[in-house]
Amino acid sequence: MRDDVAAAPEKRRGGRPSKADAERLAEHILDIATDLFLTQGYGATSIEAVAQHAGIAKRTFYARFTDKPALFAAVVHRIVERLRPPGDVRLYDGGSCEDVLRRLARFILRAALTHEALALNRLLLAESSRFPELAAVVAREAASAEAIRHIGELLESERRAGRLLFDKPQFAAEHLIQMIVGQPQRRALGLGTKMSETELERWADDTVTLFLYGCRGRAEPA
Repeated sequence: MRDDVAAAPEKRRGGRPSKADAERLAEHILDIATDLFLTQGYGATSIEAVAQHAGIAKRTFYARFTDKPALFAAVVHRIVERLRPPGDVRLYDGGSCEDVLRRLARFILRAALTHEALALNRLLLAESSRFPELAAVVAREAASAEAIRHIGELLESERRAGRLLFDKPQFAAEHLIQMIVGQPQRRALGLGTKMSETELERWADDTVTLFLYGCRGRAEPA
């Protein structure tokens, strides 16, 4: 178990736990579950193991999570929330379409290459065939759907302004994210040499340039 997994919250003497204590306990359970899922795998992680490592009774676990799939969904939701940009970061504001997409590409790459994102990707590759519900949970919680929607809206605005010829913005947005993430993530997972920070920034910028040239068709680049 990782050294940075928080210790179990101290128990109060008698009475119901305060709201703050209950929230800390739920976070502690999620810390333990995240560590076990991402290091041991979904199939090898049992509710009994989570309860034991968290130092709680199983009834305490079931008071907060109905079963293992619900626990996994909560873990994925928290990972995804951590990958979202802070509320004060305006990724979609300011500059040209190319400026916005380059900003997005760099942020998406940083998020996709975090330790937790890579570990979750490894888990899915290893166990989704045995547990198909895992992919469904990640698809439901993934932040990529929100990014696709925003990028699609940006591309549609550019199309209406006559700066893009491609007329399937959502389709294009999905492919842009795959273009940004695919190769760097594969290399980070060990299928090739890991990219340096300089290489990743250049990859993000060049990918956006190639993508926009394709969407502009025969139109002159802005």
